[in-house]
Amino acid sequence: MKFHDLEIRVVVSAAFQQNTYVFWRPEREDCLVIDPGLDPEAVIASIEKQGLSPAAILNTHGHSDHIGGNESLKLRWPDCPLVIGRNEVDKLSDPRKNLSVMFGANLTSPPADHTVSDGDVYAAAGFDLHIREFPGHSAGHVVFRVDGQNPGVVFVGDVIFQGSIGRTDFPDGDFAQLAAGIKTKLFCLPDDTVLLSGHGPATTVGQERRTNPFVGENAGRGWSPL
Repeated sequence: MKFHDLEIRVVVSAAFQQNTYVFWRPEREDCLVIDPGLDPEAVIASIEKQGLSPAAILNTHGHSDHIGGNESLKLRWPDCPLVIGRNEVDKLSDPRKNLSVMFGANLTSPPADHTVSDGDVYAAAGFDLHIREFPGHSAGHVVFRVDGQNPGVVFVGDVIFQGSIGRTDFPDGDFAQLAAGIKTKLFCLPDDTVLLSGHGPATTVGQERRTNPFVGENAGRGWSPL
């Protein structure tokens, strides 16, 4: 995926078909990694193939399929900071809260080096990332909007997918919160803003505002199986 002054590689983990994003400025040798999943060796190989080194590992939320590669990346690049929303920190160390026990695992992650909150700007690798909190799928879920891109680019994790939304039946899920956040914090962005989700293909604000069956203009109520 290539945008103006921004290159993106997607690594899809076989388990849960979760998307890890590696992105960078073409003139630089550092990059950012969003949600290293359960196939960390493939993520590391993708980074090294491009001759890059990560300036930060960013977690949109603490569910196991999105943090499963944190440890491997930290072992490979020990000085690379791990960043997560302030209300998701407990999931890194608690297999019940990160849901890995549901799948017969006891997955944990190294601790966060830095936490972010709604309204923060996180700067690294030549990017300014604007942080918004989106509770509903997970209590402390955050999204990362890349400053200065045209069209806009937002890494939305499991907030919204092409034609669906993140499931809200987990212990800290809340459909009303998730729907309200999407409508007030995402659907206010320009229609051509690209939404890069934690599962499935990219979509846009305009497409989801018009057609999403859960939060779009003619929405019913429900949640996705992801």
